Amino acid sequence: MDILIKALQLILSLSILVVLHELGHFLPAKWFKTKVEKFYLFFNPGFSLFKKQIGETEYGIGWLPLGGYVKIAGMIDESMDKEFLDAEPEPWEFRSKPAWQRLIIMLGGVTVNIILGYFIFTMIAWTWGSSYVPASEIKDGIYVDSLGYEMGLRTGDKILQIGDAKFEKFNPSLLIRGVIIDDARSIDVIRDGSEINIPIDEKYVHILTGEGKDQFLFGARTPFEIGLVAPESAAEKAGLKVDDKIIEYNGNKVDFYDQLALKAREFKNKSIDIKYERDGQVNSTVLELDETGKMGLLPQSLNRYFKIEKETYGFVESISIGVKRANGFVKDQINAFGKIFRGKIKAKDSLGSFLSIGNMFPSAWDWQVFWSMTAMLSMILGILNLLPIPGLDGGHVVFLIWEVVTGKKVSDKVVEYATMVGFVLLIILMVFALGNDIRRFWPF
Repeated sequence: MDILIKALQLILSLSILVVLHELGHFLPAKWFKTKVEKFYLFFNPGFSLFKKQIGETEYGIGWLPLGGYVKIAGMIDESMDKEFLDAEPEPWEFRSKPAWQRLIIMLGGVTVNIILGYFIFTMIAWTWGSSYVPASEIKDGIYVDSLGYEMGLRTGDKILQIGDAKFEKFNPSLLIRGVIIDDARSIDVIRDGSEINIPIDEKYVHILTGEGKDQFLFGARTPFEIGLVAPESAAEKAGLKVDDKIIEYNGNKVDFYDQLALKAREFKNKSIDIKYERDGQVNSTVLELDETGKMGLLPQSLNRYFKIEKETYGFVESISIGVKRANGFVKDQINAFGKIFRGKIKAKDSLGSFLSIGNMFPSAWDWQVFWSMTAMLSMILGILNLLPIPGLDGGHVVFLIWEVVTGKKVSDKVVEYATMVGFVLLIILMVFALGNDIRRFWPF
């Protein structure tokens, strides 16, 4: 069910983005009286799930959910249809239009994606505002797992600063972003009443984008009060319920969630004697763990223990917030791509296919998260399509800019061969990304 929910969110998000992207090509083509032969959501090699001819355009839905396309008459694209090259240009064909019109048609999809990204970021700010736990609220400090410990953090630390950025909003992902994107090379914390500086080795850029990509680093220390019990789990079989407070295991006192949660993995295929409070009464039970060592429970959310700051924005202010968030996201992506090209981040650890993208959606439907993911994907789609690779919009744009500047049109043969090469490169990149995901999700 978790996989299904993730897949449905991915398909809906991509459907919205693909339709609007292709509409960005379709509308200016129509305005300039260019014939559009097909408008498809998803690809349709061999057959279509749905198709209908309306006027000169066939509208349809393909079966392969890897994108979509509009087929514009007189244009060399990924379909590699080049029969029209043997005939004289017709006035309704793409190749007959002035260079500036063709440039607008090609930039239409990217333009829509960028505008859509800004719009969604703005609407998220206006609709939901922003919520966060002030770092100053984490009175008992953090608890760390193995990777966080290796980086130098210790349970009980209170984080003050990551690199040059003050740690004012409690969010573990800020450490990952700081190390990978902002080149943060130190963490300032309060430990045992003293402020200390923890250096961060550059190797953690590779670790946090590679084998440690999905590893837990740290969380806020809270009492061990149960917020969720998974069906058929060891916790459910032991009779534990939501709001029970675990106070002891195997004779060891438990004040915080991490004191047992991080120890449980050491009891694979073993039992744990538990004492817990329920309605003021102390009870005992036994947790029988299997080979995974998972208890099958989660703690209460942070808002049970900490003051949540809520910021709301008017519509005009939301525009400023949305633009700032979108620009920040684009800047981070460009920085990340730059580090991949410079070898500071390994491509095999960072590039992923639709499997990685789908896995980023939550396993429970959350509209705020859904629209946040859609906004980010829209900006990424816009950025990637601007890359000067033949076969992408950016490749066509390069040829058209050359024509506008020099007044000389790039020959159809050059465009044809360049598109073939670009298409092969894109296929190789997609196979490489899919291979990365197979290696991540199904290691041999």
